[in-house]
Amino acid sequence: MHRFEGLRFRVCARKRTSGSVVPRFRGNVGSCILGSVGFLTMTQTLTTADERAQLLANGTARAAGQSIDPMPVVRLFTPDAHATWLLAALDPADGDSAWGLIDLGIGMPDLGMVKLSDLATIVGPRQQPILRDQYFYASRPLSEYVRLAQIDGSIPD
Repeated sequence: MHRFEGLRFRVCARKRTSGSVVPRFRGNVGSCILGSVGFLTMTQTLTTADERAQLLANGTARAAGQSIDPMPVVRLFTPDAHATWLLAALDPADGDSAWGLIDLGIGMPDLGMVKLSDLATIVGPRQQPILRDQYFYASRPLSEYVRLAQIDGSIPD
């Protein structure tokens, strides 16, 4: 899970008409970035089988202690909240913890870990889920994306 020092979220519940309770991020920037969290039935998976295999291969190399600078494999984004994840590796121990460049849209992109299962539950302020960029093709290694993102304050396209 990615952490930002000093960034606080308050979670409160909102009751939907169906009677289910959905937690919702509240706070000075939380509602602008992520909106509410719900349990979705995804129509599009966050990774394809080929992308997952490449992520696991990169994750196995990282777990073995190899110093690698992989190309990002998948780009995930919120269509309504300016958050982006460039993922390059998946932890082979749990198959859910992904490593890559994380940009929550607040000008502080950084390398970190995030659980795909957590991302699958997030929806933006307009209730749109996180999507996989089906047309993403990495043009540079992850370290170069990190360098450019830290200069610009956001992940370059």
